[in-house]
Amino acid sequence: MSEHTNPNIWEPKFASRTDKMQASEIRELLKLLDRPDLISFAGGIPDPALFPIEKIRSAYQSTLANVEDANRALQYSVSEGDPKLRNWIVGHMATRGIECEAENILITNGSQQGLEFLGKLFLSPNDTALVTAPTYLGALQAFASNEPAYDELKLEQTNRTANSYSQSAKAAGGEVKFAYVVPDFANPSGETMNEQARQNLLKLSRELDVPVIEDCPYSQLRYDGEEIASIQALDIETCGSIDNSRVIYCGTFSKVFTPGLRVGWVCATRDIIKRLTLIKQASDLNSSAINQSVMLYLAERLFDHQVKTARDSYRKKRDAMLEALQSYMPKGVSWSKPEGGLFIWVTLPKEIDTSALLKKAVDEEKIAFVPGHAFFVNDDGHNTMRLSFSLPDVTQIEAGIKRLAKLVHSELA
Repeated sequence: MSEHTNPNIWEPKFASRTDKMQASEIRELLKLLDRPDLISFAGGIPDPALFPIEKIRSAYQSTLANVEDANRALQYSVSEGDPKLRNWIVGHMATRGIECEAENILITNGSQQGLEFLGKLFLSPNDTALVTAPTYLGALQAFASNEPAYDELKLEQTNRTANSYSQSAKAAGGEVKFAYVVPDFANPSGETMNEQARQNLLKLSRELDVPVIEDCPYSQLRYDGEEIASIQALDIETCGSIDNSRVIYCGTFSKVFTPGLRVGWVCATRDIIKRLTLIKQASDLNSSAINQSVMLYLAERLFDHQVKTARDSYRKKRDAMLEALQSYMPKGVSWSKPEGGLFIWVTLPKEIDTSALLKKAVDEEKIAFVPGHAFFVNDDGHNTMRLSFSLPDVTQIEAGIKRLAKLVHSELA
């Protein structure tokens, strides 16, 4: 027998934390994008038609045109990130009401890496992370290898107290270590936390003496309504400075420019940034220097224009999806009406399981979505789904929702 016939030969040697690692349903669904006959509402993928390809090409050419600049861009670099890019981010954070210095910024390979590092920094096995229901699947994956427990974070119309969270964490074998939220146009629900909920979260974090991780990948993509101050900005109003704040802000350029450059950042106290930098050094030494240089080139010349372009495009797509849902979905189906972001959250009658529905949707109607249960830590949400309107065009959105509604009608018949 061949020595290569047993695929599980090393399983006894794997660390116990690998049992917590699971494939992302979203990543698996992305494999369907190569099917030309499929309309996908699955991944929250930026529209490549919006990528500033010519500017990106010019940025690389500009960076490599000078030997000294090219040598710097192609070399190892400091783990904290390009100082010029960090300073640009400092200015950007100021527009969000967050006064900080370059020492408060760490460049990461997308905001996803920031979440992974924060999980490593705070979570020991059996510690509790407070998350909303539903919450971002990628965050659950980022935290999973640290073997945490989860508790549902409730900030409105709830009797939960700080002590109840502490007692639940103790019963799980650890402590509450942080609260994680996507406050603006959340992935997956599309909902936005109002200011009172943000203040309630800050109050809870002070009572529990834990940090808040504020994940803000969609904050620039507001289409309607008035902007609400970031949680970090609200906290600084009370505590006086970024270095007294218990809020850790995760940002990214991926949704405005392109995810391909993999440039995100963490904004937090100097102490947290120093500790995260040590984790960064052990992980990948530094983010790509040339990609940081290109992102700085784009940000300095194109940021406001790119934000407006993305907003105008995605607003039309959101409106098209909302109109199609209203026109075609049967009674008993409800959905969120996001003021921004890339997602609409749909709730079907209880008797419909969206995981089973997905197979029919792909096979019979040539459409894809993400079943909602993937975004819950308590095996809830089996009658929900996340729809992303970012990738299909307006015509495809109308046709796809019509097909999806036809399938829902047949399930209820």
